[in-house]
Amino acid sequence: MPIHQDTIDKFSSIALSAIKAAYGTEDDEYGSTLFVAHHLEELEASYWQSHFKVDVPEASQILDSLVLSPYCIDEEDEVINNLDFTLPGEVTNYLICVCFEGDEVIDITMES
Repeated sequence: MPIHQDTIDKFSSIALSAIKAAYGTEDDEYGSTLFVAHHLEELEASYWQSHFKVDVPEASQILDSLVLSPYCIDEEDEVINNLDFTLPGEVTNYLICVCFEGDEVIDITMES
């Protein structure tokens, strides 16, 4: 039985909260912290201007803008093992991957 949208919304909320809580911590060196630092270095000011109306956004603005990747859930999936988040506008190939065990976050990493 395919995953219901309410379940996706629940897990997305859990994942985004974990991403924001992990940012800047020692354990998050290769997760949301790396994702934000990488994109602040690599993306042009025009992208930030179009999405945030500033040349260089705060990390919290970037994390608040994350969107669920449309490719991370297969219609055949019955449980959510991971969710992938990225920036809006298809501007990057990088993702923040949040892995679950049950409904608990067990890992957050940046992947491409």
